[in-house]
Parts: sequence; structure tokens; C-alpha cells
Amino acid sequence: MKLAVGQIEPQICNVEENLTRVKSILEEAEKADVDVLVLPELCNSGYVFNEISEATDSAESIPEGPFSKELLAWSRSGRLVVAGICERTSDGLYNSAAVFGDGEHIITYRKIHLFLNEADWFKAGQDEPPVIEYEGYRFGVMICFDWIFPEVARVLALKGSQVILPPANLVLPYCQDAMITRSIENRVFTATANRIGTERGVKFSGLSQITDIKGNRLCQMSNGKAGIASVTIDPMLADNKSITARNDVFADRFPGLYTRITQDD
Repeated sequence: MKLAVGQIEPQICNVEENLTRVKSILEEAEKADVDVLVLPELCNSGYVFNEISEATDSAESIPEGPFSKELLAWSRSGRLVVAGICERTSDGLYNSAAVFGDGEHIITYRKIHLFLNEADWFKAGQDEPPVIEYEGYRFGVMICFDWIFPEVARVLALKGSQVILPPANLVLPYCQDAMITRSIENRVFTATANRIGTERGVKFSGLSQITDIKGNRLCQMSNGKAGIASVTIDPMLADNKSITARNDVFADRFPGLYTRITQDD
């Protein structure tokens, strides 16, 4: 399957312009015959809000909103797309990743771990990150700052994910390298779609990338150019969890010794 990351520079609170920029990425991905595409976090709204009204005015309902409809249409020709969307619900706003495949809304994941000022605008998701099956392969979804919590990627891997697809707005300098570790410790592929540009003084790092089960970067984009990068992978390779002839990253675990991880104190 052909896996791709899309990199754009959203404009804060400019939904129409952001939709135009996403359409350009979708067109590029279609020309490249991409099967699975990941887009950045909050690509409909931008990121650095000054007040709650900016986030509210930029948000949309999933799957009824204009971004959702565009992504649904793009996925209709046998494709899967994951995109970060500023989501409006009856109980508040969420920093969400919506998954669309074959013209259907498959699932929405709401970001659990909020970064810095995100907690001023968004509610934290309360559901375990999902794994969905598509065309016989299994894909896990997380969002940006979830990367620093290894439990998230491990849960996705334990649920059978072969490829982890994180929309992101990365600013810390070591985030992309951390995803290499997530790949190695779980023996999964990852496809991290990051945004570019400087927004209200916050610089985003770009460098969207795809890694394999051994932590190799199969591709990585620049820190300043919009577009896509794609590679052809075999997700089934992630089903082999052996790291040596006598070691397996799952079989060698001792979960009974790790209970402190789930304690509140």
C-alpha cells in the first residue's frame, strides 16, 4: 500500500483558505495514487488561538462540516485519510482526528493529552485511542503530544495496529526522533504529518516523516515546504514482533510488574 503524509501551513481562523490548501494536498495525493494519507493537526483552524471564540468560530461538526465533506469525497475512490480537525460538539470543543475511508466516516479520536494552551480551548478526550481495519490492514490513531506518552503507542500496538497515523503540530525539537523510538519499541510503522510556518510567534517544525518497524526514516519532508511525501510499505511486517531469535517485544513483557504505570499517585 502507498502511505503518505501531507504537510501544509494553515492560517489561523481562516477556514476557507485552509480548505483550499488542504484541497491542493488532496489533489497531489490523488495524482500520486496514494492509498492512505495523513494530514496535520487542526488543519481546518490553525493552532495559536487568542480566545475561545476564535476556536469556536473555526470549528466544525464531524462529519457534517466542510472539511469533513471534502475528506469524505476524496476517500470515496478506495482511499483512507486521517486529518486533524477542530471539532465542535454539544458539550464543547475537541482537538480531534477524523478518519474517513471509502466515502464513510469511520471514527473520530479526540486528543487525550493536551499541550500548553490547548487546555484553554479543548476538552480532553476520554476514550482509548482507536485501531481501525481498512483493506485488511490495521491503523492506529493518536495526535501530536500523545507521542511523549509511550503508553499510547503501546496500547495501539497491543490492539494490533500495524501503522500509527498521528496528525501533528510539532514545536519541540525532538518530537520526530521520539517517533523513531515508538516504532522500534512496538515494531510498527508510523506516519507523522506535521504543519509548517510561524503562527503568532510560534514556529512549527515541519519534517513530516514515515518510519518503519526498525525505526528507519523511509522519508522525511523539509521544515518549510508544503506538499506530500509517500512510500510503499507492507504493513504485515509489523506483525513480527521479534527483535532477536530469542526476544519478542510483546512476549517478553512482564505486565504484572508494570502496574505502577496505571496508578494515579
